[in-house]
Amino acid sequence: MFRVQTIDNLEHPDLWPYRNMRQQVDHHRQGIFVAEGEKVVRRLLASPLTVISALFPPKWLDTFKPLLRDRSEDTQVFLAEKTVLQDLTGFSMYQGVLALARVPASVPLNEMLKRAKRPYLFAAVDGLSSAENLGGLVRNCVAFGVHALLVGETSASPYLRRAVRSSMGTIFQLPVVEVACLADAIQELRSRAVHCVAAHPHTDRQALSEADFRGDCCMVFGSEGHGLSPRVLEACHEPVAIPMAPGVDSLNVCSASAVVLYEANRQRGTRRG
Repeated sequence: MFRVQTIDNLEHPDLWPYRNMRQQVDHHRQGIFVAEGEKVVRRLLASPLTVISALFPPKWLDTFKPLLRDRSEDTQVFLAEKTVLQDLTGFSMYQGVLALARVPASVPLNEMLKRAKRPYLFAAVDGLSSAENLGGLVRNCVAFGVHALLVGETSASPYLRRAVRSSMGTIFQLPVVEVACLADAIQELRSRAVHCVAAHPHTDRQALSEADFRGDCCMVFGSEGHGLSPRVLEACHEPVAIPMAPGVDSLNVCSASAVVLYEANRQRGTRRG
């Protein structure tokens, strides 16, 4: 169900999240986020997340009508030409398609362990503060069939606006487990016989291809600059490194996660249709 309103007043009170799009951290504290772009908004409208409103030029209304009709909640649709949208948001926009939604509740770790299919394939992030890098990692997780993403206390939220955009909306398909202490969460996984592997460039103990990803496992990724914290690294069963040419010591976390998750899929005999 949805209601349509053409914008004739940029000060409309329900438009404040769009006026303050740069304040993505404040949005997250209030439990909301802005989705940008036709593909991302389309995936949002097709997801079970709660959509509060949408904002786009009139030409897009027919495109989104079928998805809006299927929504159970009452969604406000604002229509405005792209020039008006740019005045409202302060951004130069290619498509001018936006939507506002509620951040879904974090899934408790114990609940995820009951819900996910065996063998588990989890990913975890430690100290990953770049929303763009986190969104790219989320996209890789969905592409390679990760069952859930554990987000540590020092990482950004995957529901920040830039993370959602970088994920191309794939975040709406990935359960997120926010943990107060990632090292403790890894220990909990270990107690459930989940093999926890640290993707760590500064190790010569084991190359990626030598690790065994065929059973229940969780891959742990850190920031590009600092890697994993000592406590998280110590909590993992083992570190593994991606073999690289001399003179190159690390990859961007998006690239590294793609390589590691591909190797896990290869070992597990995953087939894509």
